[in-house]
Amino acid sequence: MRLSVLDLVPVRSDQTSADALAATTRLAQTADRLGYTRYWVAEHHNMPSVAATSPPVLIAHLAAHTSAMRLGSGGVMLPNHAPLAVAEQFALLEAANPGRIDLGIGRAPGSDPVTSMALRGAAGRDDRDIEAFPEYLDDVVALMSSKGVRVSLPRDLMRENYVLKATPAAATEPKLWLLGSSMYSARLAAAKGLPYVFAHHFSGQGTEEALRIYRDDFRPSDLAQEPVTFLTVNAAVAETQDEAMRSILPNLQMMAKLRTGQPLGPLDLVEDAEKQRISPQAQAVVDAGLRQAIVGSPAEAADQLHALAERFGVDEVMIHPVASAYRGTDPATAPSREVTLELLAKELF
Repeated sequence: MRLSVLDLVPVRSDQTSADALAATTRLAQTADRLGYTRYWVAEHHNMPSVAATSPPVLIAHLAAHTSAMRLGSGGVMLPNHAPLAVAEQFALLEAANPGRIDLGIGRAPGSDPVTSMALRGAAGRDDRDIEAFPEYLDDVVALMSSKGVRVSLPRDLMRENYVLKATPAAATEPKLWLLGSSMYSARLAAAKGLPYVFAHHFSGQGTEEALRIYRDDFRPSDLAQEPVTFLTVNAAVAETQDEAMRSILPNLQMMAKLRTGQPLGPLDLVEDAEKQRISPQAQAVVDAGLRQAIVGSPAEAADQLHALAERFGVDEVMIHPVASAYRGTDPATAPSREVTLELLAKELF
């Protein structure tokens, strides 16, 4: 089984943004050393517990501090950006790091409506950008290619056909993946013949149906001749199950706050999470999240991963290491997250 990593660059209550980025750098280097296949960073905005706001900037930073594994976005939220800007950023990343760059694209805004409006700027982009998502996706693919896109111009201009490219002389292209957590994304990926990743870590709902639709409806393309897919899953692994359960609690409680509309803050330390009293509604979210996650000792976690991969018919799983830290931890580190990767690699590689 191939293992990969998804990182939202969590910000704990004892960390600054600089600390969180330093911890992520160490985590990426750990994954690179251990032989993980790819390392993706997300795009979220205006969230006190997430420092991953700009995937291309983070990818460039991590590429300078790693050497072997693929790096990518999990993902770029395309309605927030002009397709040409995304194509240029990732074409440049690929030129600097040939054969190592993945461009994962999603349709969700990755934030609240006010932040989305600020991101889209004075041009007044709105929900029509979500409706135009399939066309924007095609634009990104074409713009990153060596041929570029021919733009038809009025006859009274200098040229009737204008060639638009993301980079002047592309030798290789980033590998494009469509990300999703719904049947819409599964159908779109199948129709366009794109590799597809299902966000199982987000809710754990609809995974089986989405992957079935994707595989059944898949149409071969230049980007993929047959269905190519994997899924993401939250994980916390420690020497004992009890320790793993303690380390994942802050993340589960944060998700409960998000789902029940409570104010969000930085990710709690383990000791602070254990003191929290939460409502029955929030506890139900915590319990559901725990059932969907990979949690336990190395042997237990390995068994859970094998069962997950067999259930959904994938040979790669992307781990989202969500273990928090204990009081007194160096803020520039995330030892429980590193241990999760180390123990899984030792058990499975």
